[in-house]
Parts: sequence; structure tokens; C-alpha cells
Amino acid sequence: MPGVRADAGIALDGDGDRLVMVDEYGRIVDGDQLLYILAVARHRAGLLPGPVVGTVMSNLGLELALRDAGIPFQRAQVGDRYVLAMLRETGGVIGGETSGHILTLDKTTTGDALIAALQVLAVMRETGESLAQLAGKMSRFPQTMINVRVAKRFDPNDVPEVAAAVKSAEARLNGEGRVVLRASGTEPLIRVMVEAREEAAAQSNAEEIAAAVQRVARA
Repeated sequence: MPGVRADAGIALDGDGDRLVMVDEYGRIVDGDQLLYILAVARHRAGLLPGPVVGTVMSNLGLELALRDAGIPFQRAQVGDRYVLAMLRETGGVIGGETSGHILTLDKTTTGDALIAALQVLAVMRETGESLAQLAGKMSRFPQTMINVRVAKRFDPNDVPEVAAAVKSAEARLNGEGRVVLRASGTEPLIRVMVEAREEAAAQSNAEEIAAAVQRVARA
């Protein structure tokens, strides 16, 4: 990293089950990128049974990069327990969330950030590539998240006005992006997430859908 001559930085959350790393240029390498690095390494070694499992919030760039590498990918609901359940159902061994909660069931039975970090470092050593080089093989799509506060949680996918806004956004994205709507499980919020190849497209489409959610919430 600039100024400290480090190859990588490692950051864990308070209970040690989530991992984020920093490459030699000081750039954050998130859970999706770390999952990609570990999955590709195992695939090349012939040690990747089943699909890689992410969540509905995993970056579209992860899905496309894994597809290009010939690795199947499936999405579970948000939450490590759902990722774990899908891994067990499909026979997979690697899954995780963008936040850095990574499951490697061939190494441990639960999310362990230290074990995940050591595995990434092992890939760096085995390949001779830097963290920036490894992470750079996956292109992240710009992603916009807007949280719309509501008086009472509801399923936005069941509301015709919101569904029409989503359909309009998806038509504009024309297969080059993704829309995810979900109600928060802990707060009175509707989360609107849009991914697109261009940041401006992600932002404008997310704002349009969020406006539709707000109108419904106020009605």
C-alpha cells in the first residue's frame, strides 16, 4: 500500500466473520472480489464442486466474471444462513456476501474472516500475482442503493405502480444491468438497488424506482 510498502491490508469486523482487504494501491477489495479470487483458484485446481453461491445483492460483475471462467453461480436471499442453506442444497463449498461474509465449507463450517484472508494470501503466493492483479480480473458494475423509509413494510414487487417502474428501468438497461427491490428485515425500509454498466444509468433508474416506492408509501 502507498506509504507503508505493504502487499495487502486485512480488516475484520468485530466478531471476525467478515473480511475486507486492501490491495497494494490502497484500494478496497470487497467480498464479491474475494469470493471471485477464491472460486477461480479452486476451479483451476479442480477443487470446486457445485456452484458458487452469492446473494441477490452480489454485484453483477461477479456473476459475469464467474461465467466467463466457466463457473456456475447461484443467488440466495441476503443473509449468510441462506447462502449456507443453498450451498448445502447444491453441494457447493464456496459462497458469500458483498460485505465480506465468506463461507468456505471445505475449510471450515462457518464464516471465518481469518481463514478467508489466509486463503486469499495463499492464492497470491501460489500464483505470484498481487491482490490488485487478482481482483482486477473481475469488473464491478456501478451500483446505486436507495433506502426508502416507509410507515409499514410491504413487498414492493406486488405493487403495480412499482412493478411498472421496474419494468421501464429494465427495458432501458436492456440486459446490461439489474434491479433488486426488497423490504428490510429489520427496519421500515424498502431497499432499491440498481446496477448498470454506467454509474449515471444506475443512479437515474434507482431514483425513478425509489420515487415510485415513495408515492405508494405515502398513498
